[in-house]
Amino acid sequence: MNQAQRLPESTRTPPAMSRSSILVVDDEPDIRTLVQDILEDEDYEVQVAQDAAHARQALRQRRPDLILLDIWMPDTDGIALLKEWSASGSLPCPVVMMSGHGTVETAVEATRLGAYDFIEKPLSLAKLLLVVERALEADRLLRENRGLREQAGSPAEPLGNSRIMQSLREQIRRIASHDTWVLISGEAGTGKRTAARYLHRCSQRRNGPLVEVAAGSIAGASSAPELFGSEQGGRVLYGRLEQANHGALLVDEVADLDLPAQVRLLSAINSRSFHRVGGAEPVKVDVRVLAATRVDLEEEVRAGRFREDLYYHLNVVPLRIPPLREHAEDIPQMLEFYLQRLLTRESLPERRFSDAAIARLRRHHWPGNIRELKNLVQRLLILGEGPEITVDEVETALSGARSPDQQLRGGVSLSLDRPLREARESFERLYLKKQLAAAGGSVGELAKLAGMERTHLYRKLKSLGIDPNDY
Repeated sequence: MNQAQRLPESTRTPPAMSRSSILVVDDEPDIRTLVQDILEDEDYEVQVAQDAAHARQALRQRRPDLILLDIWMPDTDGIALLKEWSASGSLPCPVVMMSGHGTVETAVEATRLGAYDFIEKPLSLAKLLLVVERALEADRLLRENRGLREQAGSPAEPLGNSRIMQSLREQIRRIASHDTWVLISGEAGTGKRTAARYLHRCSQRRNGPLVEVAAGSIAGASSAPELFGSEQGGRVLYGRLEQANHGALLVDEVADLDLPAQVRLLSAINSRSFHRVGGAEPVKVDVRVLAATRVDLEEEVRAGRFREDLYYHLNVVPLRIPPLREHAEDIPQMLEFYLQRLLTRESLPERRFSDAAIARLRRHHWPGNIRELKNLVQRLLILGEGPEITVDEVETALSGARSPDQQLRGGVSLSLDRPLREARESFERLYLKKQLAAAGGSVGELAKLAGMERTHLYRKLKSLGIDPNDY
């Protein structure tokens, strides 16, 4: 297969990095023009709207990074518009209110509805620029902190001082300097998402968002709003693709995409535009795609389960994450990393691995890779006692890690004394864990085994606290 001949030119030419976009909503033409000129001189991309109706239209066209919103307008006042935008649970972006007739009560109400700040007219241009800069920075830090909370316990970059891991980090940094799509492959638990996050932090898009989505959750027509957003009754909900604008979209376990979802994603990213569900106008986006998989996508293409054109788009730059058994010399460093991280995060008593325990773990095959290592360390810290983790403890922990199937056959019973809902959830949890293990962690295969629709299955797994990545 001649990959280079099949690649569209757009995937090989890095686009220019986008500027922060600001929407200015004010009914006074002089103020709109003044603010627009000043912000454009500071290299911001600026849209203007003269009233609430035009502001709604601007939000349907694209999601800005910041809104400057006047309070007193002829059709709908700014507070009512702010209340409308916050009705979905959160504002589309930071909002700074502007008014020449503001009161303390108005400022309090705007803050209650989620406004970042309140600027009085006549505008102080120095203060305007300072508030804009601070609002954008605060939003960036909020996204970063949210990402760090989601990644709690994970390393900032692929761990290991072995030649293999040093070479991997160097390869990621080289790939990050280009704006191509990247296909990250590797066995379950090798750290594909860690590699993707490190790649994003090393890229020119580092100041933009990295939005992660599980492929199975965007399969099926009913789940299209999660990826593409929706418009209904004048309300706009922004999907994952639009949230990733100016940044990157990480599609985890991309092989779980069904064929219709593959078509929609390819069309959106290739044309850099899409339609929200229920929307009439196309939405433009500038997104880098990172895709992760633990299956052979080329084999999926041959089997007719994955589109060849999408495969070649994703496989512009392949990145393979090695299994832990290929760099076993890094195991002591990884054990120490997760040991210290878990001790700090969970406030557990201080413990350390004996030399014999480390030697035994270096000889382990690690079928679950880094995820298995992290879970083992956590189990040893919670169940063990004493300052030293001995080789006997390690042997017991390794032999005692039974599968859900073994748990069922080993006499785990479901109490009939509990309420029906609790008993049913216990059975569903055991059943789905067993089937997920049999499916090798593939939610697509699990859906076939369980006879369930994939989107509903994802919600069920989440409600039961089951993470497919553990399998």
